[in-house]
Amino acid sequence: MMRENKGIEENSEAHEPGAAVFDEIRVTDRRRINLENESDGAPSENSSNKTSSFKPSYVEELEARTRAAEQKTVDVQNRFEQVRAELRRETDEIRQRLNRAADERVGRDKAAFVQTLIPVIDNLRRAMEAADGGGSLEALMNGLRGTVSGFESALAGLGVEPIAATGQMFDPQFHEAVDAIHVDAARDGMITTEYSRGYKMGDQLLRPARVQVGRALTAAQQAAE
Repeated sequence: MMRENKGIEENSEAHEPGAAVFDEIRVTDRRRINLENESDGAPSENSSNKTSSFKPSYVEELEARTRAAEQKTVDVQNRFEQVRAELRRETDEIRQRLNRAADERVGRDKAAFVQTLIPVIDNLRRAMEAADGGGSLEALMNGLRGTVSGFESALAGLGVEPIAATGQMFDPQFHEAVDAIHVDAARDGMITTEYSRGYKMGDQLLRPARVQVGRALTAAQQAAE
């Protein structure tokens, strides 16, 4: 028994160095794992310095670009407002010039029309003087004819044209029928008499001509007569 126990003790003593080696390996592995965890979780001093030296310069560059973009936007807006104000001022000036030109043109047209009426007034005055002085009927008629001719010339100068009536077919666009008269079938719808002359200016009707229109009798009317 003592030998067996001694053998067991010797065997245990022979295995004790191996167990110590395994323990040391395990401790070394734990230290290596802890170091790796520390290196993964916390940046090294060099990486921290690199990051701290890189980030401020990048942020400053972004801030500088942002300020430049904002300033450019302000400059563009100011230029836009300036151009818009200039356009508004130029538009107002053009409108005022056009209004003045239109007023001046209307004034010239009025003056020209009055100048054409002055001879008409002269003819009317001469006709009145001839009638008051006991002049002949021929002299009075000549004065009236000159007056009418002067008026027609003044109207023609403005682009006014008389509307043809007598002998023309009735056109409700330019003629106003005052009454009607019986005519033969060939003259049905034809204007027989002009009571007052009509006038137009271009395509604009100033006044329709007041006329008498011929109407042919129907067969029933002829039979009744």
